Amino acid sequence: MTTRRDFLKQAAVVSAASLADTAAGRDPSRRAALSQAAQPLAPLPPPPAGSPQAVAQDETYWRAVAEQYRVTDRVTNLEAGYFGMMATPVLEAYHRHVDRVNRESSYFARRDYPALFEQSRARAAGALGVAPGEIAFARNATEALQTLIGQYNRVQPGDVVMYADLDYPAMQSAMNALAARRGASVVTLDIPEPATKAGILQAYEAALAANPKTRLLLTTHCNNKTGLLHPVRDIVALAKARGVDVVCDAAHSFGQVPLDLKQLGAPFIGVNLHKWVGAPVGVAALYIDPQHLMSIDRAHGDEGPLERIDSRIHTGTTDFAAILSVPDALDFQAQIGVERKAARVHYLRNQWAVSARRIPGVDVLTPDDPELVGAITGFRLRGGTTREANQAVVKALHDEFGIFTVARSGLARGDCVRVTPTLYNTPADAAKLVAALTTLAARG
Repeated sequence: MTTRRDFLKQAAVVSAASLADTAAGRDPSRRAALSQAAQPLAPLPPPPAGSPQAVAQDETYWRAVAEQYRVTDRVTNLEAGYFGMMATPVLEAYHRHVDRVNRESSYFARRDYPALFEQSRARAAGALGVAPGEIAFARNATEALQTLIGQYNRVQPGDVVMYADLDYPAMQSAMNALAARRGASVVTLDIPEPATKAGILQAYEAALAANPKTRLLLTTHCNNKTGLLHPVRDIVALAKARGVDVVCDAAHSFGQVPLDLKQLGAPFIGVNLHKWVGAPVGVAALYIDPQHLMSIDRAHGDEGPLERIDSRIHTGTTDFAAILSVPDALDFQAQIGVERKAARVHYLRNQWAVSARRIPGVDVLTPDDPELVGAITGFRLRGGTTREANQAVVKALHDEFGIFTVARSGLARGDCVRVTPTLYNTPADAAKLVAALTTLAARG
């Protein structure tokens, strides 16, 4: 006989299940995912022995890495380039930092935070191969690079500033604005398709030779549109020989590929920590070579010391907890190792790009050479170069095949679709994309 107490217990169970289904979009598999997320997280095992390229193919290890991420099952996400998901240990640390900041409020912010801020800066600087006093935190790479470009003070009337078609639109706009304020001219160059290291360098060399009044050159290390890795050190050498300063957009570089800012050689560099490093959204950094510090004006009349980088950017109150989480993100990345991580994402990239290159009607824009590409790669379908054509491909991949990508604009040869796998993706995700592209390309 069912008692009133039994009935209430059963009703409570049904209600809880219903709420879980609602939170999961009424999808039983997502309810299971919610239950799994509540389970204690197994620690990340140490990487197996072997070269980074060999480890990149060890699916048992990378399955354990993927389990460190709580990933939606609403879609197969192949658009990791916007911002990088925090691994669960980093997310949990971020939550602890948020709780502390909120609990202790201004008492924490004024007494404890300054020293912890410097610890986070030192950790980031060490990972980038520079001294702590050579970087300053920003909220994103756009803010960092706009600071470097907008406050660059060596452009004079009649000078030239230069950038390429692949450079990020916000940075192009900053260069345009700098030229307008200073009475300078803007010159652009196009990166060749298909790209080779020699072809890239020839394009920059020809553009610099044709414009001897160039004062500032913008270049990108890891391109956000096609994933092309530029030989920045060689480009800087070409520019330096002509008295040209270089500002380098490395927004997608830190954590995707091994990166040492000193090795890049550019005097001004902007990086993100919330893309491939996996820190919370809202953390980036700008780097200024100490010998070039005076080429960047202090921010908005900042009265800070002229000889300190801190006076070059003034963002006001930032996300304390995000800054505190930087060491946690770097610790997690160090457990894997950037060389192994770079090899893995390149391996996942090849799992789809090499096969897609063989599909009639699919144009893969980035070469397979590991010196020229990491995880990101762009493609076009059936030669479609318009914004509408590429947005239609993105829509079809999402609506018909459950694959999330993004269209990119601004390339001289036309728009493209960007694909960006990361550590929670698998070769099965790549195979799913190849199958989808095969179907779409066959439609003619």
